[in-house]
Amino acid sequence: MTLQIDTLPQLKQLLAEQRQQRRTIGLVPTMGNLHAGHASLVLAAKAQCDFVVTTIFVNPLQFGPNEDFARYPRTLAADKVALSEAGCDAVFTPAASDLYPAGLEQQTRISVPHLSTLYCGKTRPGHFDGVCTIVCKLFNMSQPDVAYFGLKDFQQFFIISRMVEDLQMPLRLVGLPTIREATGLAMSSRNGFLNAEQHGQATAIHATLQQVAEHIRGGERDFQQLEQLALAKLQAAGLRPDYFHVVDRQSLLPAHGQSHQLVLLTAAYAGTTRLIDNVTVDSPVPA
Repeated sequence: MTLQIDTLPQLKQLLAEQRQQRRTIGLVPTMGNLHAGHASLVLAAKAQCDFVVTTIFVNPLQFGPNEDFARYPRTLAADKVALSEAGCDAVFTPAASDLYPAGLEQQTRISVPHLSTLYCGKTRPGHFDGVCTIVCKLFNMSQPDVAYFGLKDFQQFFIISRMVEDLQMPLRLVGLPTIREATGLAMSSRNGFLNAEQHGQATAIHATLQQVAEHIRGGERDFQQLEQLALAKLQAAGLRPDYFHVVDRQSLLPAHGQSHQLVLLTAAYAGTTRLIDNVTVDSPVPA
């Protein structure tokens, strides 16, 4: 049975007891509405750490004024069952008033410059500042040995990694592969917003990523042309593409002539639902 903790003093007391027993602590930050992707993070944490805490908090600071904060699915009862089945030891479910006691406008914010303004950050200004701020707060509150994130949001993981490095936070990050539906669609809490037609359209996202990756593995290096090809394919599938970029995996900046370790990043709308995905690919190095 997963223990539910609602307040910071309870969390600190619980984790202090675990540290007194020299138990390693794994943290899985989430916004709830858990699916198999989240379960994979908990299972990995449980395999590597002595005590696993999952956090559930729909963070208002990372939502824009016209985004889906109000309708973001909140399914705590089902989430607790899923966490128990995955072997999670405790779930921390703080209130917004506890995390932001002075209100959102007065909250000190953590910002990773430049990287946070690219790709999803361009479409969602301030989003990654909100992500970094809440993740930093959760790290400070729980002081985990290891924290686990899915790589479906590759940009998010990259930015959080930079924050941890720049601020010299004493923990290790683990990024785990995206869990997909049988169609290839990346599992997401937002998939529940899709009707049957939109769900079918959304399967083109991963298919397009795979097609572009095959072109690159085959030696194609005109990345801008490949990006335009991908955008056309997404649009032809009935989606409204936000972006499709081929970027250097080591810097997250646009791929260039010396880039061979790449990641393909994309976001597209199926109806009004915005979905993201990515795949990593290595371009052949000329002999």
